[in-house]
Amino acid sequence: MYSLSELFSNPAYTFLWLALGVGALASVAFGVMGTFVVTKRISYLAGAIAHCAFGGIGLGLYLRHAWGFAWAGPFSGALAVALGSALLIGWIGLRFQEREDTVIGALWAIGMAAGLVLLDLTPGYFSPTSYLFGDILLISAEDFRTVLLLDGLILGVVALWYRQLLAAAFDAEFALLRGIPVGFLHLLLLCLTALTVVLMVRIVGIILVVALLTLPAAVAAQYTKRFFPMMVLAVVLCLLFTSGGLLLSYHVNLSSGPVIILLAGTAYLCSLGIRRIRQ
Repeated sequence: MYSLSELFSNPAYTFLWLALGVGALASVAFGVMGTFVVTKRISYLAGAIAHCAFGGIGLGLYLRHAWGFAWAGPFSGALAVALGSALLIGWIGLRFQEREDTVIGALWAIGMAAGLVLLDLTPGYFSPTSYLFGDILLISAEDFRTVLLLDGLILGVVALWYRQLLAAAFDAEFALLRGIPVGFLHLLLLCLTALTVVLMVRIVGIILVVALLTLPAAVAAQYTKRFFPMMVLAVVLCLLFTSGGLLLSYHVNLSSGPVIILLAGTAYLCSLGIRRIRQ
């Protein structure tokens, strides 16, 4: 096995540079959006969006290989279905709060089932493993540019609506009294979460997506209660988890997505233990 210096100087292993670069870029969106998700306690909504996105992956592959639509693919399908499900879930939450859990649970299951059925119907063989558990080592230069574009879009929207999103996250009733469009901001936050979920699919997969979205922010929350420092710390932690998990998985010859999550989960449990000892 190559050492790290030999590994990064070998042109045959350019994919590792791409994987680390995509992980670094995506960590910014993960840390920023994860802080909002943890603060508003909507991780279950993010999980439902992620599982619906798997149905979009199956739909994109089916349209391309069964019907010959060249514009369709797993990424475009996941993006369209994730955004659509985010709007639907947000609308259900605003209109039918008493039945929200039941409907979201149904969408969660339907998304996964539809994705698997569509993969079965798609001509050829497509393993769901890379989509369910991620494979950051398969990142291409085109994926890098796509992540860069979506990352910029997410950060730009958050920067534009930061004060309003912050107010709605901490005290929605007070924000509504101040004339802030809380319902619109809730839908906007879910759509940004959907974009972040799509970014995560290639890194940790559908199954583990909620963990990487919430664990860095949850660890950061153990050390600061101020929102912006929590967001910055979550970004740094997510960067450490993705890059450290990627390099560790290479050395121990294991799947990168689960190793990244195990590293993040271990850090979270350790932070809880340290906090308990300090108290």
